[in-house]
Amino acid sequence: MGVVVKVIAGESMGIKSPFYTTTPIMYLDFTLKPGSQTHQTAFAYIIDGDEGVFGSLNSSAISGHHVVVFGVGDLVSVWNKSTSKPLRFLLIAGEPIGEAVVQSGPFVMNSQAEIDVAYEDYQNAKNGFEMATC
Repeated sequence: MGVVVKVIAGESMGIKSPFYTTTPIMYLDFTLKPGSQTHQTAFAYIIDGDEGVFGSLNSSAISGHHVVVFGVGDLVSVWNKSTSKPLRFLLIAGEPIGEAVVQSGPFVMNSQAEIDVAYEDYQNAKNGFEMATC
């Protein structure tokens, strides 16, 4: 088959993660050997490889360190058109939870007011992790 999948969260291809998430998600780490393919539903982050084709066989190839976003409910087909290099990507999906999403810089919250508080906390070193040890 040429497809190796690590199930980090959720369930796919008969493999179930031992981790529980409150909101059902699927977080998968795929490696496709040269010439192999898989079909899933989600968005993808390409870790390594330069000849990954997502969506349909005649789509343009996507290279490493890029994100491919698919529509809600889309079935995603992936081909590794390389003859020599594996394609590795993360595939992430989840059930819509119907909450507002506001993004600004590195912060993602549910409202602009929460974003403002996050920036203020950041500027005043009050995010909660400043004193953490590595």
